[in-house]
Amino acid sequence: MNNFFLILITAFVLTFTSCDDLIEPNIANNRELDAAYADPEFAAGILLNGYTRIPTNGYSFNDVATDNAVTNNLQNNFRRAATGQWDSNFNPFDQWNNSKAAIQYLNIFIQEVDKVNWANDEVVRSLFARRLKGEAYGLRALYMYFLLQAHSGVTDNNQLLGVPILLEPESITSNFNIPRNTFQECLNQVYSDIELASQLLPLDYETATAVPAGFPDVDLSIYNRVFDNQARGRVTKRIVMFLKAQVALLAASPAFNLNNSQAAWTQAANAAGDLLLLNGGIGGIDPNGLTWYRNAEIETLGSGVNSREVVWRGDIANSNNLELEHFPPSLFGSGRLNPTQNLVDAFPAANGYPITNPLSNYNAANPYANRDARLNHYILLNGTAAGVANTVISTASNSTTIDGLNRVETSTRTGYYMKKLLRQDVNLNPQTRTQQRHYNARMRYTELYLIYAEAANEAFGPRGTSTYGFSAYDVIRALRNRAGIVNDVYLESIGSDKDAMRALIRNERRLELCFEGFRFWDLRRWKQNLTEPARGVNIETTSGSPTFTIIPEVEERTFTPDMVYGPIPYLETLKFNALTQNKGWR
Repeated sequence: MNNFFLILITAFVLTFTSCDDLIEPNIANNRELDAAYADPEFAAGILLNGYTRIPTNGYSFNDVATDNAVTNNLQNNFRRAATGQWDSNFNPFDQWNNSKAAIQYLNIFIQEVDKVNWANDEVVRSLFARRLKGEAYGLRALYMYFLLQAHSGVTDNNQLLGVPILLEPESITSNFNIPRNTFQECLNQVYSDIELASQLLPLDYETATAVPAGFPDVDLSIYNRVFDNQARGRVTKRIVMFLKAQVALLAASPAFNLNNSQAAWTQAANAAGDLLLLNGGIGGIDPNGLTWYRNAEIETLGSGVNSREVVWRGDIANSNNLELEHFPPSLFGSGRLNPTQNLVDAFPAANGYPITNPLSNYNAANPYANRDARLNHYILLNGTAAGVANTVISTASNSTTIDGLNRVETSTRTGYYMKKLLRQDVNLNPQTRTQQRHYNARMRYTELYLIYAEAANEAFGPRGTSTYGFSAYDVIRALRNRAGIVNDVYLESIGSDKDAMRALIRNERRLELCFEGFRFWDLRRWKQNLTEPARGVNIETTSGSPTFTIIPEVEERTFTPDMVYGPIPYLETLKFNALTQNKGWR
Protein backbone atom coordinates (compact mmCIF):
# COMPACT_ATOMS: atom_id res chain seq x y z
CA MET A 1 0.00 0.00 0.00
CA ASN A 2 2.81 2.45 0.89
CA ASN A 3 4.51 1.81 -2.46
CA PHE A 4 1.23 2.49 -4.30
CA PHE A 5 0.88 5.92 -2.68
CA LEU A 6 4.53 6.69 -3.40
CA ILE A 7 3.94 5.96 -7.13
CA LEU A 8 0.87 8.23 -7.18
CA ILE A 9 2.75 11.10 -5.50
CA THR A 10 5.71 10.74 -7.85
CA ALA A 11 3.41 10.77 -10.90
CA PHE A 12 1.67 13.89 -9.61
CA VAL A 13 4.97 15.73 -9.10
CA LEU A 14 6.27 14.78 -12.55
CA THR A 15 2.99 15.81 -14.18
CA PHE A 16 2.87 19.29 -12.71
CA THR A 17 6.60 20.04 -12.42
CA SER A 18 9.14 20.37 -15.20
CA CYS A 19 12.36 18.37 -15.13
CA ASP A 20 14.33 21.61 -14.89
CA ASP A 21 12.47 22.60 -11.72
CA LEU A 22 13.39 19.31 -10.11
CA ILE A 23 17.07 19.85 -10.79
CA GLU A 24 17.57 23.64 -10.64
CA PRO A 25 16.42 25.70 -7.65
CA ASN A 26 13.99 28.50 -8.32
CA ILE A 27 15.92 31.78 -8.68
CA ALA A 28 13.26 33.63 -6.67
CA ASN A 29 14.08 31.50 -3.61
CA ASN A 30 17.80 32.39 -3.64
CA ARG A 31 18.38 36.06 -3.03
CA GLU A 32 21.72 37.50 -3.98
CA LEU A 33 23.71 39.49 -1.44
CA ASP A 34 23.21 42.76 -3.26
CA ALA A 35 19.48 42.43 -2.50
CA ALA A 36 20.41 43.34 1.09
CA TYR A 37 21.44 46.87 0.08
CA ALA A 38 17.85 47.97 -0.44
CA ASP A 39 16.34 45.62 2.16
CA PRO A 40 17.50 46.44 5.70
CA GLU A 41 15.54 43.54 7.20
CA PHE A 42 17.34 41.08 4.93
CA ALA A 43 20.68 42.67 5.85
CA ALA A 44 19.87 42.63 9.56
CA GLY A 45 19.08 38.93 9.27
CA ILE A 46 22.72 38.28 8.40
CA LEU A 47 23.79 39.93 11.65
CA LEU A 48 21.13 38.09 13.65
CA ASN A 49 22.94 34.84 12.89
CA GLY A 50 25.57 36.16 15.28
CA TYR A 51 22.97 36.35 18.05
CA THR A 52 21.08 33.11 17.47
CA ARG A 53 24.26 31.01 17.61
CA ILE A 54 25.55 32.29 20.98
CA PRO A 55 26.35 29.12 23.00
CA THR A 56 25.23 30.71 26.25
CA ASN A 57 21.71 31.32 24.93
CA GLY A 58 20.93 28.21 26.97
CA TYR A 59 22.52 26.23 29.79
CA SER A 60 24.86 23.43 28.75
CA PHE A 61 25.01 21.78 32.21
CA ASN A 62 28.50 20.54 31.38
CA ASP A 63 29.05 20.45 35.16
CA VAL A 64 28.11 16.77 34.76
CA ALA A 65 31.55 16.31 33.16
CA THR A 66 33.25 17.62 36.32
CA ASP A 67 33.44 16.91 40.04
CA ASN A 68 30.39 19.18 40.53
CA ALA A 69 27.68 16.86 39.27
CA VAL A 70 26.58 13.69 37.53
CA THR A 71 23.47 13.03 35.48
CA ASN A 72 20.94 10.23 35.62
CA ASN A 73 20.74 10.33 31.82
CA LEU A 74 23.37 7.72 31.06
CA GLN A 75 23.41 8.67 27.36
CA ASN A 76 24.25 12.30 28.09
CA ASN A 77 27.12 13.36 25.82
CA PHE A 78 28.96 15.26 28.56
CA ARG A 79 28.83 12.17 30.75
CA ARG A 80 30.12 10.02 27.90
CA ALA A 81 33.02 12.43 27.37
CA ALA A 82 33.89 12.50 31.07
CA THR A 83 33.93 8.71 31.38
CA GLY A 84 36.42 8.04 28.61
CA GLN A 85 34.75 8.69 25.26
CA TRP A 86 36.00 12.24 24.61
CA ASP A 87 37.77 12.23 21.27
CA SER A 88 38.45 14.56 18.37
CA ASN A 89 35.69 12.61 16.59
CA PHE A 90 33.30 12.96 19.53
CA ASN A 91 33.48 16.34 21.19
CA PRO A 92 30.34 17.68 22.90
CA PHE A 93 32.37 20.76 23.93
CA ASP A 94 33.13 21.62 20.30
CA GLN A 95 32.78 25.21 19.11
CA TRP A 96 34.56 24.87 15.77
CA ASN A 97 31.65 24.68 13.35
CA ASN A 98 29.18 26.85 15.23
CA SER A 99 31.58 29.70 15.96
CA LYS A 100 33.24 29.62 12.55
CA ALA A 101 29.81 29.74 10.88
CA ALA A 102 28.87 32.73 13.03
CA ILE A 103 32.13 34.49 12.15
CA GLN A 104 31.45 33.86 8.44
CA TYR A 105 28.07 35.63 8.72
CA LEU A 106 29.62 38.45 10.74
CA ASN A 107 32.42 38.92 8.22
CA ILE A 108 29.86 39.18 5.42
CA PHE A 109 27.93 41.72 7.44
CA ILE A 110 31.00 43.83 8.27
CA GLN A 111 31.95 43.86 4.59
CA GLU A 112 28.49 44.92 3.41
CA VAL A 113 27.00 46.99 6.24
CA ASP A 114 28.01 50.39 4.83
CA LYS A 115 26.27 49.64 1.52
CA VAL A 116 22.85 49.03 3.06
CA ASN A 117 20.14 51.72 2.92
CA TRP A 118 19.32 51.59 6.64
CA ALA A 119 17.34 54.84 6.39
CA ASN A 120 16.60 57.53 3.83
CA ASP A 121 18.24 60.22 5.96
CA GLU A 122 21.99 59.99 5.45
CA VAL A 123 22.89 60.85 9.05
CA VAL A 124 20.50 58.22 10.39
CA ARG A 125 21.76 55.70 7.84
CA SER A 126 25.39 56.22 8.87
CA LEU A 127 24.52 55.96 12.57
CA PHE A 128 22.69 52.67 12.05
CA ALA A 129 25.66 51.38 10.06
CA ARG A 130 27.97 52.47 12.88
CA ARG A 131 25.93 50.76 15.59
CA LEU A 132 25.37 47.52 13.72
CA LYS A 133 29.01 47.31 12.68
CA GLY A 134 29.97 47.74 16.34
CA GLU A 135 27.65 44.88 17.27
CA ALA A 136 29.26 42.69 14.60
CA TYR A 137 32.79 43.40 15.83
CA GLY A 138 31.72 42.63 19.39
CA LEU A 139 30.08 39.37 18.36
CA ARG A 140 33.09 38.36 16.30
CA ALA A 141 35.29 38.83 19.36
CA LEU A 142 32.82 36.76 21.41
CA TYR A 143 33.00 33.83 19.00
CA MET A 144 36.77 34.00 18.87
CA TYR A 145 36.73 33.73 22.67
CA PHE A 146 34.59 30.59 22.50
CA LEU A 147 36.95 29.12 19.89
CA LEU A 148 40.03 29.85 21.99
CA GLN A 149 38.42 28.38 25.09
CA ALA A 150 37.47 25.15 23.31
CA HIS A 151 40.25 24.61 20.76
CA SER A 152 43.44 26.50 21.55
CA GLY A 153 46.26 24.48 23.06
CA VAL A 154 49.85 23.34 23.11
CA THR A 155 51.05 21.28 20.15
CA ASP A 156 53.68 18.53 19.97
CA ASN A 157 56.39 21.14 19.38
CA ASN A 158 55.23 23.04 22.50
CA GLN A 159 53.70 25.93 20.59
CA LEU A 160 50.62 27.54 22.09
CA LEU A 161 48.27 27.92 19.14
CA GLY A 162 44.84 29.39 18.75
CA VAL A 163 42.67 29.03 15.66
CA PRO A 164 42.89 30.40 12.11
CA ILE A 165 42.02 34.11 12.10
CA LEU A 166 39.39 34.89 9.47
CA LEU A 167 38.60 38.56 8.86
CA GLU A 168 36.96 38.34 5.43
CA PRO A 169 34.10 36.20 4.12
CA GLU A 170 35.13 32.88 2.65
CA SER A 171 33.89 31.86 -0.79
CA ILE A 172 34.14 28.73 -2.92
CA THR A 173 37.44 30.06 -4.27
CA SER A 174 38.98 30.70 -0.85
CA ASN A 175 41.99 28.81 0.41
CA PHE A 176 40.59 26.79 3.32
CA ASN A 177 43.85 25.01 4.05
CA ILE A 178 45.37 27.64 6.32
CA PRO A 179 47.34 27.10 9.53
CA ARG A 180 46.32 28.08 13.03
CA ASN A 181 47.49 31.43 14.30
CA THR A 182 49.35 31.61 17.57
CA PHE A 183 47.32 32.09 20.72
CA GLN A 184 48.83 35.57 21.13
CA GLU A 185 47.89 36.58 17.58
CA CYS A 186 44.33 35.46 18.28
CA LEU A 187 44.30 37.44 21.51
CA ASN A 188 45.50 40.53 19.69
CA GLN A 189 42.70 40.12 17.16
CA VAL A 190 40.07 39.72 19.88
CA TYR A 191 41.28 42.85 21.63
CA SER A 192 41.29 44.71 18.32
CA ASP A 193 37.66 43.78 17.64
CA ILE A 194 36.70 44.73 21.19
CA GLU A 195 38.37 48.12 20.78
CA LEU A 196 36.58 48.75 17.47
CA ALA A 197 33.26 47.78 19.02
CA SER A 198 33.92 50.03 22.02
CA GLN A 199 34.55 53.01 19.74
CA LEU A 200 31.35 52.46 17.76
CA LEU A 201 28.86 51.52 20.50
CA PRO A 202 27.25 53.39 23.40
CA LEU A 203 27.77 52.13 26.93
CA ASP A 204 24.09 51.11 27.09
CA TYR A 205 20.99 51.53 24.97
CA GLU A 206 18.93 54.09 26.85
CA THR A 207 16.92 57.14 25.86
CA ALA A 208 19.46 59.94 26.28
CA THR A 209 18.81 63.45 27.58
CA ALA A 210 22.03 64.67 25.97
CA VAL A 211 24.13 63.30 23.14
CA PRO A 212 27.08 61.39 24.64
CA ALA A 213 30.68 62.23 23.82
CA GLY A 214 31.89 60.56 20.67
CA PHE A 215 28.87 61.51 18.57
CA PRO A 216 29.70 65.01 17.27
CA ASP A 217 27.14 67.06 15.36
CA VAL A 218 24.31 64.58 15.97
CA ASP A 219 20.87 65.86 16.92
CA LEU A 220 19.51 64.31 20.14
CA SER A 221 16.34 63.04 18.47
CA ILE A 222 18.37 61.37 15.73
CA TYR A 223 20.76 59.86 18.28
CA ASN A 224 17.84 58.38 20.22
CA ARG A 225 16.30 57.02 17.03
CA VAL A 226 19.32 54.74 16.67
CA PHE A 227 20.66 54.20 20.19
CA ASP A 228 17.69 54.37 22.54
CA ASN A 229 16.17 51.57 24.60
CA GLN A 230 14.55 49.91 21.58
CA ALA A 231 17.92 48.24 21.01
CA ARG A 232 18.21 46.76 24.50
CA GLY A 233 19.55 43.23 24.43
CA ARG A 234 21.95 43.93 21.59
CA VAL A 235 25.73 44.18 22.09
CA THR A 236 26.90 47.35 23.85
CA LYS A 237 30.19 48.81 25.00
CA ARG A 238 29.43 47.52 28.53
CA ILE A 239 29.07 43.99 27.16
CA VAL A 240 32.33 44.07 25.21
CA MET A 241 34.11 45.49 28.27
CA PHE A 242 32.86 42.45 30.17
CA LEU A 243 34.02 40.19 27.34
CA LYS A 244 37.47 41.78 27.48
CA ALA A 245 37.74 40.78 31.14
CA GLN A 246 36.71 37.19 30.32
CA VAL A 247 39.27 36.95 27.52
CA ALA A 248 42.03 38.51 29.64
CA LEU A 249 41.35 36.08 32.49
CA LEU A 250 41.62 33.14 30.10
CA ALA A 251 44.92 34.49 28.77
CA ALA A 252 46.33 35.03 32.27
CA SER A 253 45.41 31.56 33.53
CA PRO A 254 48.10 28.87 34.00
CA ALA A 255 47.08 26.80 30.96
CA PHE A 256 47.58 29.78 28.63
CA ASN A 257 50.00 31.99 30.56
CA LEU A 258 52.92 29.60 30.16
CA ASN A 259 55.49 32.07 31.49
CA ASN A 260 53.28 33.17 34.39
CA SER A 261 53.39 36.76 33.16
CA GLN A 262 52.33 39.19 35.85
CA ALA A 263 51.45 41.64 33.08
CA ALA A 264 48.73 39.25 31.91
CA TRP A 265 47.20 39.17 35.39
CA THR A 266 47.38 42.96 35.59
CA GLN A 267 45.63 43.26 32.24
CA ALA A 268 42.83 40.99 33.44
CA ALA A 269 42.45 42.89 36.72
CA ASN A 270 42.34 46.20 34.89
CA ALA A 271 39.80 44.96 32.33
CA ALA A 272 37.46 43.83 35.11
CA GLY A 273 38.21 46.79 37.37
CA ASP A 274 37.42 49.39 34.71
CA LEU A 275 33.89 48.06 34.32
CA LEU A 276 33.39 47.49 38.05
CA LEU A 277 34.10 51.16 38.66
CA LEU A 278 31.20 51.98 36.35
CA ASN A 279 29.09 49.65 38.50
CA GLY A 280 29.98 51.45 41.71
CA GLY A 281 32.82 49.22 42.88
CA ILE A 282 32.07 47.05 45.87
CA GLY A 283 28.86 49.01 46.46
CA GLY A 284 27.57 47.77 43.12
CA ILE A 285 27.19 44.17 44.27
CA ASP A 286 23.52 43.24 44.07
CA PRO A 287 22.34 42.18 47.56
CA ASN A 288 19.82 39.87 45.85
CA GLY A 289 22.28 38.55 43.31
CA LEU A 290 22.39 35.06 44.82
CA THR A 291 18.89 34.28 43.64
CA TRP A 292 18.61 36.44 40.51
CA TYR A 293 16.84 33.58 38.71
CA ARG A 294 13.79 33.58 41.00
CA ASN A 295 13.57 37.05 42.53
CA ALA A 296 10.22 38.83 42.45
CA GLU A 297 11.67 41.48 40.12
CA ILE A 298 11.53 38.99 37.24
CA GLU A 299 7.78 39.53 37.10
CA THR A 300 8.18 43.28 36.58
CA LEU A 301 11.22 43.46 34.30
CA GLY A 302 10.27 45.41 31.20
CA SER A 303 11.34 44.63 27.67
CA GLY A 304 15.13 44.38 27.58
CA VAL A 305 15.52 45.66 31.16
CA ASN A 306 18.12 43.92 33.32
CA SER A 307 18.15 43.32 37.02
CA ARG A 308 20.97 44.88 38.98
CA GLU A 309 22.89 41.58 38.88
CA VAL A 310 22.68 41.00 35.13
CA VAL A 311 24.75 42.64 32.41
CA TRP A 312 23.42 40.70 29.42
CA ARG A 313 20.58 38.23 29.18
CA GLY A 314 18.35 36.41 26.76
CA ASP A 315 14.63 36.95 26.39
CA ILE A 316 12.21 36.50 29.27
CA ALA A 317 9.52 33.91 28.60
CA ASN A 318 7.12 31.73 30.52
CA SER A 319 8.28 28.13 30.60
CA ASN A 320 8.74 25.07 32.78
CA ASN A 321 11.45 23.29 30.77
CA LEU A 322 14.14 23.60 33.44
CA GLU A 323 11.80 22.26 36.09
CA LEU A 324 10.68 19.36 33.87
CA GLU A 325 14.31 18.39 33.47
CA HIS A 326 15.55 18.91 37.01
CA PHE A 327 12.75 18.67 39.60
CA PRO A 328 12.84 15.38 41.53
CA PRO A 329 10.55 12.67 40.15
CA SER A 330 7.92 12.96 42.88
CA LEU A 331 7.37 16.53 41.60
CA PHE A 332 7.03 15.17 38.04
CA GLY A 333 10.56 16.11 37.00
CA SER A 334 13.37 14.02 35.54
CA GLY A 335 15.96 14.87 38.20
CA ARG A 336 18.64 15.10 35.51
CA LEU A 337 21.48 16.97 37.25
CA ASN A 338 22.63 15.51 40.56
CA PRO A 339 25.11 17.63 42.54
CA THR A 340 27.99 15.69 44.03
CA GLN A 341 29.17 15.30 47.58
CA ASN A 342 32.34 17.00 46.33
CA LEU A 343 30.39 20.18 45.67
CA VAL A 344 28.36 19.94 48.87
CA ASP A 345 31.61 19.68 50.84
CA ALA A 346 32.93 22.81 49.10
CA PHE A 347 30.31 24.97 50.84
CA PRO A 348 31.85 26.27 54.08
CA ALA A 349 30.33 26.38 57.52
CA ALA A 350 28.16 29.34 58.44
CA ASN A 351 31.18 30.92 60.16
CA GLY A 352 33.16 30.81 56.89
CA TYR A 353 35.59 28.03 57.77
CA PRO A 354 35.98 25.11 55.34
CA ILE A 355 34.31 22.06 56.84
CA THR A 356 37.73 20.34 56.92
CA ASN A 357 38.87 22.90 59.49
CA PRO A 358 38.14 21.97 63.14
CA LEU A 359 37.06 25.56 63.80
CA SER A 360 34.11 25.05 61.45
CA ASN A 361 32.37 22.90 64.08
CA TYR A 362 31.22 20.64 61.25
CA ASN A 363 29.26 17.62 62.45
CA ALA A 364 29.35 14.65 60.05
CA ALA A 365 26.29 13.18 61.77
CA ASN A 366 24.33 16.37 61.02
CA PRO A 367 26.17 17.60 57.93
CA TYR A 368 23.77 20.28 56.67
CA ALA A 369 23.43 22.18 59.92
CA ASN A 370 25.17 25.53 60.36
CA ARG A 371 26.31 25.71 56.76
CA ASP A 372 26.73 28.53 54.23
CA ALA A 373 23.21 29.58 53.18
CA ARG A 374 24.11 29.12 49.51
CA LEU A 375 24.05 25.36 50.05
CA ASN A 376 20.27 25.45 50.59
CA HIS A 377 19.77 27.96 47.78
CA TYR A 378 21.54 25.85 45.17
CA ILE A 379 21.17 22.20 46.18
CA LEU A 380 18.10 20.25 47.21
CA LEU A 381 19.12 18.37 50.36
CA ASN A 382 17.53 15.38 51.99
CA GLY A 383 14.61 16.41 54.18
CA THR A 384 14.15 19.88 52.69
CA ALA A 385 11.07 21.18 50.89
CA ALA A 386 10.55 21.87 47.20
CA GLY A 387 7.77 22.68 44.76
CA VAL A 388 4.54 24.64 45.03
CA ALA A 389 3.28 22.54 47.94
CA ASN A 390 6.58 22.66 49.86
CA THR A 391 6.85 18.90 49.57
CA VAL A 392 9.55 17.39 51.79
CA ILE A 393 11.97 15.49 49.57
CA SER A 394 13.62 12.35 50.88
CA THR A 395 16.71 11.20 49.02
CA ALA A 396 17.42 8.36 51.45
CA SER A 397 18.11 4.98 49.90
CA ASN A 398 15.34 3.48 52.06
CA SER A 399 12.91 6.28 51.21
CA THR A 400 9.32 5.31 50.51
CA THR A 401 9.22 7.80 47.61
CA ILE A 402 10.76 7.64 44.14
CA ASP A 403 13.12 10.49 45.05
CA GLY A 404 15.38 8.14 47.00
CA LEU A 405 18.87 7.23 45.90
CA ASN A 406 18.74 5.13 42.70
CA ARG A 407 15.09 4.19 43.25
CA VAL A 408 14.06 4.69 39.62
CA GLU A 409 15.96 5.82 36.54
CA THR A 410 15.02 9.47 37.15
CA SER A 411 16.08 9.39 40.81
CA THR A 412 19.26 10.94 42.15
CA ARG A 413 22.52 9.04 41.84
CA THR A 414 24.31 11.14 44.46
CA GLY A 415 21.74 11.84 47.17
CA TYR A 416 21.13 15.39 45.90
CA TYR A 417 19.07 17.27 43.31
CA MET A 418 19.78 20.63 41.69
CA LYS A 419 17.81 23.57 43.07
CA LYS A 420 19.59 26.55 41.55
CA LEU A 421 18.02 28.14 38.42
CA LEU A 422 14.66 26.51 39.19
CA ARG A 423 11.40 28.24 40.10
CA GLN A 424 9.84 26.40 43.02
CA ASP A 425 6.47 28.00 42.15
CA VAL A 426 6.23 25.91 38.96
CA ASN A 427 3.64 23.14 39.22
CA LEU A 428 4.40 20.13 37.01
CA ASN A 429 1.38 18.03 37.96
CA PRO A 430 -0.10 17.10 34.55
CA GLN A 431 -3.58 17.99 35.82
CA THR A 432 -2.66 21.50 36.98
CA ARG A 433 0.62 22.24 35.17
CA THR A 434 1.88 25.83 35.24
CA GLN A 435 4.75 27.90 33.90
CA GLN A 436 6.70 30.83 35.30
CA ARG A 437 8.96 33.53 33.91
CA HIS A 438 12.57 32.55 33.21
CA TYR A 439 15.53 34.10 31.49
CA ASN A 440 19.07 33.04 30.81
CA ALA A 441 21.83 35.33 32.08
CA ARG A 442 24.72 35.44 29.61
CA MET A 443 26.81 37.78 31.79
CA ARG A 444 26.39 38.43 35.52
CA TYR A 445 28.22 40.96 37.65
CA THR A 446 29.08 38.26 40.18
CA GLU A 447 31.26 36.62 37.55
CA LEU A 448 32.97 39.95 36.86
CA TYR A 449 33.69 40.56 40.57
CA LEU A 450 35.21 37.08 40.75
CA ILE A 451 37.32 37.77 37.65
CA TYR A 452 38.66 40.88 39.34
CA ALA A 453 39.33 39.04 42.61
CA GLU A 454 41.23 36.24 40.90
CA ALA A 455 43.34 38.55 38.74
CA ALA A 456 43.90 41.23 41.39
CA ASN A 457 45.14 38.64 43.89
CA GLU A 458 47.81 37.57 41.40
CA ALA A 459 48.64 41.06 40.15
CA PHE A 460 48.44 43.20 43.30
CA GLY A 461 48.30 40.69 46.16
CA PRO A 462 45.25 39.89 48.34
CA ARG A 463 44.86 43.40 49.73
CA GLY A 464 46.34 45.43 46.87
CA THR A 465 43.89 47.89 45.32
CA SER A 466 45.92 49.41 42.47
CA THR A 467 43.92 52.47 41.31
CA TYR A 468 40.50 50.93 41.91
CA GLY A 469 40.11 51.40 45.65
CA PHE A 470 39.13 47.78 46.35
CA SER A 471 41.07 44.55 46.54
CA ALA A 472 40.58 40.85 45.98
CA TYR A 473 40.04 40.54 49.73
CA ASP A 474 37.36 43.26 49.63
CA VAL A 475 35.47 41.52 46.83
CA ILE A 476 35.49 38.12 48.52
CA ARG A 477 34.47 39.60 51.86
CA ALA A 478 31.51 41.37 50.20
CA LEU A 479 30.36 38.28 48.29
CA ARG A 480 30.59 36.06 51.36
CA ASN A 481 28.84 38.71 53.43
CA ARG A 482 26.00 38.68 50.89
CA ALA A 483 25.80 34.92 51.39
CA GLY A 484 25.37 35.42 55.14
CA ILE A 485 28.95 34.92 56.33
CA VAL A 486 29.12 38.11 58.38
CA ASN A 487 31.80 37.56 61.02
CA ASP A 488 34.29 36.06 58.57
CA VAL A 489 37.12 35.04 60.87
CA TYR A 490 38.49 32.55 58.35
CA LEU A 491 38.87 35.21 55.65
CA GLU A 492 40.64 37.47 58.14
CA SER A 493 43.05 34.66 58.98
CA ILE A 494 44.15 34.25 55.34
CA GLY A 495 43.61 37.84 54.20
CA SER A 496 47.29 38.46 53.48
CA ASP A 497 48.19 34.99 52.18
CA LYS A 498 48.21 35.02 48.38
CA ASP A 499 48.18 31.24 48.00
CA ALA A 500 45.38 30.68 50.51
CA MET A 501 43.41 33.54 48.98
CA ARG A 502 43.82 31.98 45.53
CA ALA A 503 42.31 28.72 46.79
CA LEU A 504 39.44 30.57 48.45
CA ILE A 505 38.70 32.66 45.35
CA ARG A 506 38.59 29.53 43.21
CA ASN A 507 36.22 27.91 45.66
CA GLU A 508 33.99 30.97 45.78
CA ARG A 509 33.84 30.91 41.99
CA ARG A 510 32.88 27.24 42.13
CA LEU A 511 30.00 27.98 44.50
CA GLU A 512 28.68 31.21 43.02
CA LEU A 513 28.74 30.00 39.40
CA CYS A 514 27.83 26.34 39.85
CA PHE A 515 25.62 24.75 37.17
CA GLU A 516 26.13 27.73 34.83
CA GLY A 517 28.78 26.13 32.63
CA PHE A 518 32.00 27.42 34.24
CA ARG A 519 33.53 24.54 36.20
CA PHE A 520 34.55 22.46 33.17
CA TRP A 521 36.56 25.33 31.69
CA ASP A 522 37.87 26.62 35.04
CA LEU A 523 39.48 23.29 35.95
CA ARG A 524 41.30 23.34 32.63
CA ARG A 525 42.55 26.89 32.64
CA TRP A 526 43.76 26.37 36.23
CA LYS A 527 45.40 23.05 35.24
CA GLN A 528 43.78 21.41 38.24
CA ASN A 529 42.92 17.75 38.75
CA LEU A 530 40.48 16.65 36.06
CA THR A 531 40.00 13.11 37.35
CA GLU A 532 38.54 13.71 40.80
CA PRO A 533 35.81 11.04 41.07
CA ALA A 534 32.26 12.22 41.58
CA ARG A 535 31.18 11.26 45.10
CA GLY A 536 27.75 10.90 46.65
CA VAL A 537 26.06 10.01 49.92
CA ASN A 538 23.94 7.05 50.99
CA ILE A 539 21.43 8.22 53.56
CA GLU A 540 19.42 5.70 55.59
CA THR A 541 16.70 6.77 57.93
CA THR A 542 15.94 4.53 60.90
CA SER A 543 13.67 5.63 63.73
CA GLY A 544 13.74 9.14 62.31
CA SER A 545 17.51 9.50 62.63
CA PRO A 546 19.39 9.53 59.33
CA THR A 547 22.85 8.06 58.94
CA PHE A 548 25.22 9.29 56.25
CA THR A 549 27.70 7.08 54.42
CA ILE A 550 29.87 8.66 51.74
CA ILE A 551 29.89 6.93 48.35
CA PRO A 552 33.54 7.35 47.27
CA GLU A 553 32.88 6.94 43.54
CA VAL A 554 29.48 7.43 41.98
CA GLU A 555 31.18 7.97 38.66
CA GLU A 556 34.77 8.06 37.46
CA ARG A 557 36.33 10.94 35.57
CA THR A 558 38.59 9.70 32.79
CA PHE A 559 40.68 12.53 31.40
CA THR A 560 44.32 12.51 30.36
CA PRO A 561 46.62 15.43 31.25
CA ASP A 562 46.53 16.63 27.63
CA MET A 563 42.80 17.17 28.00
CA VAL A 564 43.50 20.50 29.64
CA TYR A 565 43.04 21.60 26.01
CA GLY A 566 40.30 20.48 23.65
CA PRO A 567 40.99 19.05 20.18
CA ILE A 568 40.80 20.42 16.68
CA PRO A 569 38.01 18.37 15.01
CA TYR A 570 39.45 15.22 13.47
CA LEU A 571 37.69 15.68 10.14
CA GLU A 572 39.15 19.18 9.84
CA THR A 573 42.69 17.89 10.30
CA LEU A 574 41.99 15.21 7.69
CA LYS A 575 40.74 17.74 5.17
CA PHE A 576 43.34 20.42 5.82
CA ASN A 577 46.91 19.35 6.49
CA ALA A 578 47.90 22.88 7.49
CA LEU A 579 45.94 22.48 10.73
CA THR A 580 48.17 21.29 13.55
CA GLN A 581 46.45 19.16 16.20
CA ASN A 582 46.88 19.80 19.92
CA LYS A 583 49.20 17.48 21.84
CA GLY A 584 47.70 14.15 22.83
CA TRP A 585 44.84 14.23 20.33
CA ARG A 586 44.84 12.34 17.04
